[in-house]
Amino acid sequence: MEAVRAGNGTAFMQRGNFSVVTEFILVGFSTFPHLQLMFFLLFLLMYLFTLLGNLIIMATVWSERGLHTPMYLFLCTLSISEILYTLVIIPRLLADLLSIRHAITFAACASQMFFSFTFGFTHSFLLTVMGYDRYVAICHPLHYNVLMSPRGCTCLVAWSWVGGSVMGLVVTMAVFHLTFCGPNEVHHFACHMPPLLKLACGTDVPIVALGVGLVCISALLGCFLLIFLSYAFIVTAILKIPSAEGRHKAFSTCASHLTVVVVHYGFASVIYFKPKAPQSLERDTLMGITYTILTPFLSPIIFSLRNKELKTAIKKTFFSKVYPEKI
Repeated sequence: MEAVRAGNGTAFMQRGNFSVVTEFILVGFSTFPHLQLMFFLLFLLMYLFTLLGNLIIMATVWSERGLHTPMYLFLCTLSISEILYTLVIIPRLLADLLSIRHAITFAACASQMFFSFTFGFTHSFLLTVMGYDRYVAICHPLHYNVLMSPRGCTCLVAWSWVGGSVMGLVVTMAVFHLTFCGPNEVHHFACHMPPLLKLACGTDVPIVALGVGLVCISALLGCFLLIFLSYAFIVTAILKIPSAEGRHKAFSTCASHLTVVVVHYGFASVIYFKPKAPQSLERDTLMGITYTILTPFLSPIIFSLRNKELKTAIKKTFFSKVYPEKI
């Protein structure tokens, strides 16, 4: 016989001699009660700016025929993955900052984890594809149109989304296949893997934690290694260019992508390589801001400011009507 028991912000389903969690409480920023309004306003502004920045990039690439190239196709897809990633996490975070009880159902928590990992890893795979695109453009310019044909680019984008979906499915199934017996307080503002694993019970939890960790780290390191190799060949090719102007022009096409890669993997390493320390729940929550809110916020800024061709196109598309004398 099963019965549901709820009280004091918890919900469990009684099965035999133990209780199974049916919902989680996202502790999030409730440990900073006097700062929640400030956090809400700050995160709302950053979220709106992230959406606006990515939408401007997408609209610019769509409207400017000169930007209908593989590099900007990948950039548009990257913007879509960032919009979807932030949509999965930030609106829920903003709602929790204004509410008293931060409950999320078991199914909703699993869905949030699946989509956040899907879009997050899709982002990593797309950055890798963009690195390959720059490698072909600089190291094999004569074969660029063949290697980066429309069909080839479509396949690279499709496989990035498939790879992200597979990663999201593997991680989510592994984590939510475990039994959660209570407590049900997740010390994070989202259904993030490490704090959820701390709530799971059973002898197979360490094995699952190790397996999932290795899968995620292997995927990230694999992408990083491919990008590193691409840029090793790119730098070698650029150094062979005789003129300083030619070297600068070649490197400028990679600057924005390389900057985003450094930011993305720098903040991603916070999740998997941070030192284990006791009583660091508040610190973990604050560190989560870096890869959940700050990275998507910085990405459109970097691409808009560091990519001269895109910056010029944005000015032409959006500011020519307001300030025609300055264009």
